[in-house]
Amino acid sequence: MMKHILFIQGGGDDGYNPDKKLVDDLQNELSSDFKIAYPELRSDESAPDFGWLKQIEKEMHAMQNPFVIVAHSLGASMLLKYLSENEVTKKPSATFLLATPFWSGAEDWKQGLKLNDNFARKLPEDVPYFFYHCKDDEEVQFEQMSVYRNKIPHAAFREFENGGHMFKAHLKIIADDIKNL
Repeated sequence: MMKHILFIQGGGDDGYNPDKKLVDDLQNELSSDFKIAYPELRSDESAPDFGWLKQIEKEMHAMQNPFVIVAHSLGASMLLKYLSENEVTKKPSATFLLATPFWSGAEDWKQGLKLNDNFARKLPEDVPYFFYHCKDDEEVQFEQMSVYRNKIPHAAFREFENGGHMFKAHLKIIADDIKNL
């Protein structure tokens, strides 16, 4: 039976293309029983959330059940925002969150990205959460994972000494976690 994965890209000027390599490497670590959907999310600079929440909802509704979500960087934080702020009618069977930033600060552009104070209590309870982060991540500070450890203690956390923002050499571990659901 085919197993479906929705991969949500990271942000930046061109988040889709760099993450395409991440998606390809993950697919290579998974068996042919897994199919990864990798839609390109577009940023709308005029929207507080860059328009990502509606796009995430649309892509989740397009998935065949059961499915899991793998999300990277900005995409991972926006997935948590979507799951905690919306009535989720089509839930993933698990989420795998890579290099997830925890947005803070008073800058105007960050306000639509920040999670609500009680976000963890509003996440769907029957969905397992897996967080991954490399200590040498040059984009998202490794210390941000400790915020999620404190807020979502029932989640699983994996940290790696190296691998950077793109998890070099660690996709096999993430793929194995997906396979072992």
